[in-house]
Amino acid sequence: MRGWDDLYPLPVPPSWVPGAAVGILSLHIIQKLLFPYFWADLRYLLKVLTYGLRVEMYRLQGRVVTVLDKFVKLAEKQPHKPFLIYEGAIHTYRDVDRRSNRIAQVFLQHEALKKGDTVALLMGNEPDFIHVWFGLAKLGCVVAFLNFNVRFRSLLHCVSSCEPKILVVGADLLGTLEEILPKLQKDVSVWIMAKESTFPSVHTLLDKIETASEDPVPVNRCSANNLKSAVLYIFTSGTTGLPKAAVISHLQILKGAAGLWAFGATSEDIIYITLPLYHSAASLLGIGGCIELGATCVLKKKFSASQFWSDCKKYNVTVIQYIGELCRYLCNQPVVSG
Repeated sequence: MRGWDDLYPLPVPPSWVPGAAVGILSLHIIQKLLFPYFWADLRYLLKVLTYGLRVEMYRLQGRVVTVLDKFVKLAEKQPHKPFLIYEGAIHTYRDVDRRSNRIAQVFLQHEALKKGDTVALLMGNEPDFIHVWFGLAKLGCVVAFLNFNVRFRSLLHCVSSCEPKILVVGADLLGTLEEILPKLQKDVSVWIMAKESTFPSVHTLLDKIETASEDPVPVNRCSANNLKSAVLYIFTSGTTGLPKAAVISHLQILKGAAGLWAFGATSEDIIYITLPLYHSAASLLGIGGCIELGATCVLKKKFSASQFWSDCKKYNVTVIQYIGELCRYLCNQPVVSG
């Protein structure tokens, strides 16, 4: 009697199949040993390419969507979600949107700013840095971030090189303003983040913000016609001479803002920003990245190695930014229990 195997013989695989299987297994082992992050890198590359294609499609369709546009939409979509946490105080998306509207309205009423005019910003890390930045961006202005560690001659060079109509100075940098004020160009209007001024011909901003309207400015003021148009000036540190301004476009901000998303961060993350906001890592990747995600960021006045991990624990931080020697400073901190 014939058996089942005689009636229905099992198919014999082609002779090349075992060799192919061994080859695939070998490649897998080699990849794991020599290129352990290959698939993670490939996923990251595909995400970047997808984002770039999406931006390019917007451009071809004549749609210009900026990071500021995304922020305004988020303020409508999730108004009560914390956007900034600063020294324990929570500033929601709506809070930041409305205060930046107030600042835009102040300059609309008191200054003859035109779309494309430059305004220089000399401020430390604080929520009003972002409020002023966004408020001026809503007027279609180019904002120049000034490094507050740069003094006198170098600072005057930065101001003159970007040719601002207005210079906005933080309340904690009035000493720096006093140094440069006598040498400052006479056609630069100076505003300080205070309610009173002891300087002649210097305007105050805080008192005017309190009475300003929260209404949005006309859309035609902030709408961008070209993603490659300049929107920020970010200065180099000046280690090889006087500081130089890097011209930042809407497109470059969009690319920088996509960084955290491309690395896998989500809207549920809490981002800790200790770097100075005049630096592109903090402003474009940090604040811009937070907007791209619709997430929350914890803003620190100044980097502190001794307070870093306690802040992370206090605010449930999930994402930190690394630059330069920051991690070495943190690793050198003594171990603290709990």
